[in-house]
Amino acid sequence: MEYQELDDDLFEHFKFTVPKGQALLRIDKFLTALIPNATRNKIQNAADNGDIYVNDIPVKSNYKVKPNDTIRILLAHPPFENRVDPEDIPLDIVYEDDALLVINKPAGLVVHPGHGNYTGTLVNALAFHFKDLPMNSSDRPGLVHRIDKDTSGLMVIAKTEHALAHLARQFEFKTSEREYVALVWGNVKEDEGTIEGNIARHVKDRMQMAVFTDPEIGKPAVTHYKVLERFGYVTLVSCKLETGRTHQIRVHMKYIGHTLFNDERYGGHEILKGTTFTKYKQFVENCFKVLPRQALHAKTLGFEHPVTGAFMRFDSDLPTDMQQCIEKWRQYSKSKDLFEEEES
Repeated sequence: MEYQELDDDLFEHFKFTVPKGQALLRIDKFLTALIPNATRNKIQNAADNGDIYVNDIPVKSNYKVKPNDTIRILLAHPPFENRVDPEDIPLDIVYEDDALLVINKPAGLVVHPGHGNYTGTLVNALAFHFKDLPMNSSDRPGLVHRIDKDTSGLMVIAKTEHALAHLARQFEFKTSEREYVALVWGNVKEDEGTIEGNIARHVKDRMQMAVFTDPEIGKPAVTHYKVLERFGYVTLVSCKLETGRTHQIRVHMKYIGHTLFNDERYGGHEILKGTTFTKYKQFVENCFKVLPRQALHAKTLGFEHPVTGAFMRFDSDLPTDMQQCIEKWRQYSKSKDLFEEEES
């Protein structure tokens, strides 16, 4: 694989643009919060070695980042995430032809190598099962889109350059169809609605995304939701994406007060709705054990075939962990205990 060489034979490992709303903050603190598994000591050592650049100028660890700063970490070796070693990881292929394949990704499988996850990813599996997949703009073979590690569901993979470009345009111009099913905290008031709000990294917690009302911050995002079933303290919803921003459904649902069930990054692993009764707390803990991840599944995927022009739509069953969790809530909501607790 070819690597892009930068100044003085250096390789770019990370690049960030500081968002408009960011307060002044030491760069070592800023990067430690932003880069998974990076310690502050490692960041400081990188700065001491002259490896951290702001607006193409090396800076020390006490430099305070400002809005619109461009930060790059340049090292003398290629990024590990660009070294894709083929691994014999099984794939659940639901459709395949000469141009593309559609897979059902299980929860827990990281889509592509990155900091802290250099092996065991979907890309490693693709490199083993397929040869000469086209590279996307991030040098990742076959990937048209991605879904989070702990989200399950359908993904399309391109097998040719033409298919990659054609499918990427469909995602960019919002002609593809993507429907997710999510279990969220709270009783969603409206039967259906649309959530709009720019999404960018949270200014304090760099591992989270957030919604910003300032149109100059972040990228526009639109999610259409519809209630499928109500269980009192949680609601099962369908979410259709018009855009595909990082953590979009997770962020948008939290923005309207309905964090995804057991979404640890966004606080959904706490009991956000319900009673103080010990019996109820135990019930929720049991649900968390049954579904040890955010309750989100990419259920339906539709797109125009890049060769035949036919519109293809794929649908997948909810995985067992989500089905079991939903059934527990369904039975609980029908029990007399729920109503007795609400009246207490």
